[in-house]
Amino acid sequence: MGFAHSFFLLTVIEEVTLKNELFLALTQLAAERNLPQSIVVSAVKEALASAYRKDPAAKGQDILVEVDSETGDVIVKTILNVKEEEEIEDPLSEISEEEAQKVNKDLRVGDFIETGFMEYNPGRIAAQTAKQVVLQKLREAERDLVFGKFADKKGQVIVGTVQRVDSKNVFVDIGRTTALMPPSEQTYYERYRVGQKLKFFVTEVQRTARGPEIIVSRTHPDLLRKLFESEVPEITTGVVEIKALSREAGARSKVAVASEDMEVDAVGACVGLRGIRIQNVVNELLGEKIDVVDWDEDPRVLITNSLSPANVTKVEVNEDDRTALVIVPRKQLSLAIGKEGQNARLAAKLTLWKIDVQPEEDQVVEVIEETKESPKEINEVIEETKETEEVKSQEVVQTIEEEILVQEDLVDDSAELMALEKEIQELEDKEEKEKILQKQKEDILDFSSEDIWNLGGSKDSDKSDDTIRFAEDIESLNSFKSDDKNAKKSNRKRKNKR
Repeated sequence: MGFAHSFFLLTVIEEVTLKNELFLALTQLAAERNLPQSIVVSAVKEALASAYRKDPAAKGQDILVEVDSETGDVIVKTILNVKEEEEIEDPLSEISEEEAQKVNKDLRVGDFIETGFMEYNPGRIAAQTAKQVVLQKLREAERDLVFGKFADKKGQVIVGTVQRVDSKNVFVDIGRTTALMPPSEQTYYERYRVGQKLKFFVTEVQRTARGPEIIVSRTHPDLLRKLFESEVPEITTGVVEIKALSREAGARSKVAVASEDMEVDAVGACVGLRGIRIQNVVNELLGEKIDVVDWDEDPRVLITNSLSPANVTKVEVNEDDRTALVIVPRKQLSLAIGKEGQNARLAAKLTLWKIDVQPEEDQVVEVIEETKESPKEINEVIEETKETEEVKSQEVVQTIEEEILVQEDLVDDSAELMALEKEIQELEDKEEKEKILQKQKEDILDFSSEDIWNLGGSKDSDKSDDTIRFAEDIESLNSFKSDDKNAKKSNRKRKNKR
């Protein structure tokens, strides 16, 4: 009895130790793989079930393994799967629904019937098979976990570190896995080095046999959009909207923005105080030049804005084929087109219009070229011009003759006026002298009014026929001036009639 009791105690201790070791192994495996313990337990259960199926004691039946992750207890059961009668392929591990309901009326297709238990003895199973199954299941679990984590990252921006660069591809460490950046998603102007931390745009997340494949990009236009959204709060809140953008990655980009609030300047919000916001975006793109312009529903205004920093003189649009002819000053032509046509090309992508940029002088050249192509029309124009010029020359000669006559009349009138003014001046001087003499005589002699008139009459008696009184002279002058004004008015009327 003593020996038997000791053997029983050793068996219990061994079983408890085995359970503890299994529990510790499950916990350690979950920590190493950075997986939830439930996933590790599920992998172990499937591995043990796969190994026990190969045991002769299973008699070909299906195996169900239950593992308590807290206590480490393992229970192995033989089961029969309930299926439709026509779907049964292995009678040893499957049973029809009709036969299963004889055992339990509640059983349905997809349930299973426990037929017995097997002793849990790891030494009896193929340990190597179990190990391989565990590793395979853990790898699949890791892949599923990574895929689930990054599946919703498509179309988002993530931060990654360049892990390796080969002749074509760039491999980026993004945490739980490595992302791939193929040549088509790489910027020509950027040089990638190991350890470099950058922001990437996730373009694809695919499930493959080797695990999830994540494709990232540095050239995608939405990378620029997402960077603006992260730097400009007004875009996140919807006050400012990015209407369109065009990009040649690493070189230059154009962004058209509009504001929903009249008090908010869309371009100013994107640029930021002293350019701090747009400078952060430029730094993330390693120095890429960015033009932010105002959006406008009028294609002429939008095309004008999109060609900035060049000044546009005129824009002619054709709505049918969405083409636009843009006229710029000759000095602005190279600026409007840009290096290798880059500025005009980006403007066309931004506006979705075909843009033809021409200098102002070319318009004159086009008119001349069109004229050269129609000599008959030129001859007709020349003949019409000759006839018109002959008529105009005759009218000009007649007009000149009439103007000469009018000018001669004016000269005669001017001469008479000057003579009259001279005569009036002499009369005024004479009148003034008479007043002075009269005053002097009044100081010496006291004459009556009749004597005064007689005195004046005696002095002027000899010249009474030749001299004119001052009042009469003024009336004459006024009548002459009125006649002169009437003459001038009549002359102006004659000119207007011509």
